[in-house]
Amino acid sequence: MSYVFALPEFVDAAATELAQIGSTLSAANTAAAFPTTAIAAAGADEVSAAIASLFGSHARQYQAMSAQMATFHDQFVRNLQAGMSAYASAEASNVVAAAQQQVLDAVNGPTKALTGRPLIGDGPNGIAPGQDGGDGGWLIGNGGDGADGTAPGQAGGRGGNAGFIGSGGKGGRGADFRAIDGLRGGFGGRGGDAWGFGNGGAGGPGGALADGGRGGSGGFAGAGGAGGGSAGATFAAPGGHGGVAG
Repeated sequence: MSYVFALPEFVDAAATELAQIGSTLSAANTAAAFPTTAIAAAGADEVSAAIASLFGSHARQYQAMSAQMATFHDQFVRNLQAGMSAYASAEASNVVAAAQQQVLDAVNGPTKALTGRPLIGDGPNGIAPGQDGGDGGWLIGNGGDGADGTAPGQAGGRGGNAGFIGSGGKGGRGADFRAIDGLRGGFGGRGGDAWGFGNGGAGGPGGALADGGRGGSGGFAGAGGAGGGSAGATFAAPGGHGGVAG
């Protein structure tokens, strides 16, 4: 893989030089406009008049083309400067983002090492089939959503619990059944609880003939999560209970 490195100060210097070249060319074209477009005939005869008219016509065409080239040159310089400004801004944003992440890692590191849970930040969503969502940070963070079940009869993952400020994650959907594996689908995942300020997560829908997940409990003045219904279109089962409000 090849890498391209751009130094803002070099590109800015090149743009400045290009702008100066454009100014010089524009000044030269302006100075040559009148002498070349208003050529007087060398004599009173028709041949001299025709030659003067021909040269004048060529000069006017040149001035028109020069104006178009000047516009193109000016736009090129502007695009170069704008691109460099955007690049420099992105570099500055990356530096700030990296610094913020370093501070967050320093804050979360000890807490996560002791409790397995960060102080600030959302919990990760479940990725593997039926995996539970991660809990949010103790202080601030939403719980991650549980992953859906995929194998026949597999339950959905539980939603992660929220931090002091945040909402619980949604429970995952339970998978439907196959007759050869048994006549019950997977239960819907339970919604995550909110223990501080936030709402409980919604329970996941259950598979065919399986109950939906219970909604998570709400925090202070927070709403409990909705109970999950049955995802089975033909064989329905009771939905999960709604979560308890704070």
